[in-house]
Amino acid sequence: MSYLEIIYRLFLGAALGALIGVERSFFKKQAGLRTFALVGLGATLFSLIATKFTPDSITRILANIVLGIGFLGAGIIFYHEEKIRGATTAAALWTTAAIGASVGQGFYLESFVTTILVILILALLPFIEIKIRKDDKFFE
Repeated sequence: MSYLEIIYRLFLGAALGALIGVERSFFKKQAGLRTFALVGLGATLFSLIATKFTPDSITRILANIVLGIGFLGAGIIFYHEEKIRGATTAAALWTTAAIGASVGQGFYLESFVTTILVILILALLPFIEIKIRKDDKFFE
């Protein structure tokens, strides 16, 4: 892999993470643009590093990305006034790490499609969820 390809992957991982972070920043969530860009970049870098080792090392490194992001996500989730807060942001961070790792492995199409899906889920589903909760007696 050339240095240009490595640089491209690093920038792409950060950029895709930043796109998700823009949505989180817009809605003033705990983690925003910088956090998501860094998670995308970090996962991409770990994934790139993994390619320099044996195939079983790749599996271990990717598994530890998931574990590490789990700890970061756990720090974002909190309980306040009988409601759980931050679970969606934590899930978005976890998915952003997966996107970064897939960029590092060269899965560009999968990374782009997943980024678009995450942004759509974060931006549109809350409105649908509000409508469902408003109309459904189950949630009262």
